[in-house]
Amino acid sequence: MNWLNFSGNALLVSFVIYCVAFLVFVLSIAGKTWSNRDPEVHARKWGRAAYGLSVLGLVSQLLYFFTRWYGGGHIPTSNMFEFMTMLGMMIMIAFIIVYAIYRTPVLGVFALPVVVLIIAYAAVFPNEVQPLIPALQSYWLKIHVTTAAAGEAFFAVGFAAGLMYLIRTVNFQGKTASDRKEQRGVEFTLLIIFMLIAFIASVFTFNAAGYEAKFVKEQIMAKEDGTQQKVSQTVTYVLPPIVAPYQMTLESMDTFLGMDKPLFTAPSWMSGENAGRKFNTVIWTVLIGVLLYALLRLILRKPIGQAISPIMKGMDPEDLDEIGYRSIAIGYPIFTLGALIFAMIWAHKAWGRFWGWDPKEVWALIVWLFYAVFLHLRLSRGWQGKRSAWLAVIGFIVVMFTLVGVNLVIAGLHSYSGV
Repeated sequence: MNWLNFSGNALLVSFVIYCVAFLVFVLSIAGKTWSNRDPEVHARKWGRAAYGLSVLGLVSQLLYFFTRWYGGGHIPTSNMFEFMTMLGMMIMIAFIIVYAIYRTPVLGVFALPVVVLIIAYAAVFPNEVQPLIPALQSYWLKIHVTTAAAGEAFFAVGFAAGLMYLIRTVNFQGKTASDRKEQRGVEFTLLIIFMLIAFIASVFTFNAAGYEAKFVKEQIMAKEDGTQQKVSQTVTYVLPPIVAPYQMTLESMDTFLGMDKPLFTAPSWMSGENAGRKFNTVIWTVLIGVLLYALLRLILRKPIGQAISPIMKGMDPEDLDEIGYRSIAIGYPIFTLGALIFAMIWAHKAWGRFWGWDPKEVWALIVWLFYAVFLHLRLSRGWQGKRSAWLAVIGFIVVMFTLVGVNLVIAGLHSYSGV
């Protein structure tokens, strides 16, 4: 049996099941308004069905994980494709644990899309099994990456609960300055989610279509013997180049919507090898994200948060607040062990130092400090309700920047891709 092909099919099956489970969770909530039966009975029935599908999807993803491990010869956490699929799996495990405790179907409406997005984001990267580089050939690969992902998974559930709390409690009809500030905050959070969707969808779509644009730069480099040689540097875009790399010449470009050349060139301070390409990706992410958000808001004819809020009416805000806090309280010590302590031990073994101020290390520390502040304010200052929910939402945005933005914007030892 070809275990790698089997693992790929198992991941695809789990992805489809997660999508179906999300739709069933939506039915369990939305059906309350049109069901002729007892609304609570309806919600429990469809909620159980959605939960069963979620467990089935997790089983399929576990099959993917262990068959890829067996077929590849090492734990599948060595590149961005493998790490992001494992993170999605960990979020599902965290969701299933939290759901088993609180039995809140609406949590699935917010948690399942996070899993689907993360697995879709993984599909952006090459999925071939790659041999481990020397620094990754250690049992600390299993320990560090899995525990760090598990901690982030519980942060994701805390984010879902925090966003649900805000949509449930923010007064979208209010006209006061405080109400308008909260409304704008919820809409901005949703806009960021749309930008993440736009990034995943655009890169995946153009990759699937085989789009390519190439830029070259030729330089005269001095050799050790004093002679000179001509060196060519090539940068390949997978998105249509709105911005060209600094001091590079267009070699070839597929036409897109009549555009056959870049609109402008990156500024001189973006002279790095991949800086122009990453800036181009950021531009596409913002443009498509804003467009998607604007189209949906135009269709709904109201703020998106206000349109979603009716499905939250049956939720107890205190339950949502408790779910968010408990999820983060569970995730924080796990993240501390995985992303900091185990990471530093492994860094010392691999690179001979505990800390090197690599961008991913710095942002992992920022995430850890942020959630430390969250727990301090929650336990010592009594920050509950909206303040706690806002921190849970902002915290996971920081986590996603660490996972996506650092790779997209900043180069470092932990960077796996530069789309």
